[in-house]
Amino acid sequence: MARAAKKITVTGAAGNIAYSLLWRIASGEVYGPDTPVILNLLEIPQALPATEGVAMELMDSAFLLLRGIEVTGDPAVAFDGTSAAFLVGAKPRTQGQERGDLLAANGKIFGPQGAAINEHAAEDVRVVVVGNPANTNALIAQQAAPDVPAERFTALMRLDHNRALAQLSRRLEVPSAEIEKMVVWGNHSATQFPDLTYATAVGQPVAPQVEREWYLEEFTPRVAKRGAEIIEVRGKSSAASAASAAVDHMRDWIHGTESWATAAVVSDGSYDVPEGLVFGFPTVAREGRWEIVEGLELSDFQRERIAANVAELQAEREAVAHLLAG
Repeated sequence: MARAAKKITVTGAAGNIAYSLLWRIASGEVYGPDTPVILNLLEIPQALPATEGVAMELMDSAFLLLRGIEVTGDPAVAFDGTSAAFLVGAKPRTQGQERGDLLAANGKIFGPQGAAINEHAAEDVRVVVVGNPANTNALIAQQAAPDVPAERFTALMRLDHNRALAQLSRRLEVPSAEIEKMVVWGNHSATQFPDLTYATAVGQPVAPQVEREWYLEEFTPRVAKRGAEIIEVRGKSSAASAASAAVDHMRDWIHGTESWATAAVVSDGSYDVPEGLVFGFPTVAREGRWEIVEGLELSDFQRERIAANVAELQAEREAVAHLLAG
């Protein structure tokens, strides 16, 4: 018996990330091969003609699971009945741009979207914010949706997680699938803390297999600043890899995974991260929920790096305090 179609909303639908993301959603990679999907594509008015072109291409791909496409500039329409929302639309990061400028440019987008989700989304809605600064944009959206459980709002740090796996895979010459218990704590920014403390490769602890100098001077900054590196080389921000990570995040959230994954979730106070901050934690997905891995022992070094991310996110929260509820 065929399952009921699920509505999935993608904002910034004419952009590069969405162009990679939409085909994977339409092929069934989020809800699975037995669940039809309806796509709601949200864009700013001047980009609606391009979005219509994207919709035409999606239709021409003749996906077996795609049951409909709605192109709109109205958040109320875009989020009506949606079960999964990918908030991609944001001003793209450009080379040398200050983070404060990015906050100012993008902060006001996510309040109205959160309010529309609050009023119009399905009861089972899940939201992942891809547009940067993702953690604080997710906080803004979540605060604008008081009737939606806070745990339904997340920010994308799976991209940082995947980047860390890729760098380790190359260094250790093992497939990334053989690396487990990797985590990237904190903020999707240069402050983030990729942590090898618990990681294993082919069942063996990773930390003794890599030099401390490599970890501190090459691995950590490369993972944290990979986006800037790609902009410098490619001339554009990460697109396909961000879309791939967004699919990974939402798929695992829906279907569950006992493998550790990094997800930026609303903190419950674990590991001295203040409640309410959207923070990257080691997580597993069970029964449709991201759960923070509890009971990990932290060294002074780990606590220091986590605290730096807390401080940065608290400063970001203060910078957008006028956009938050209450």
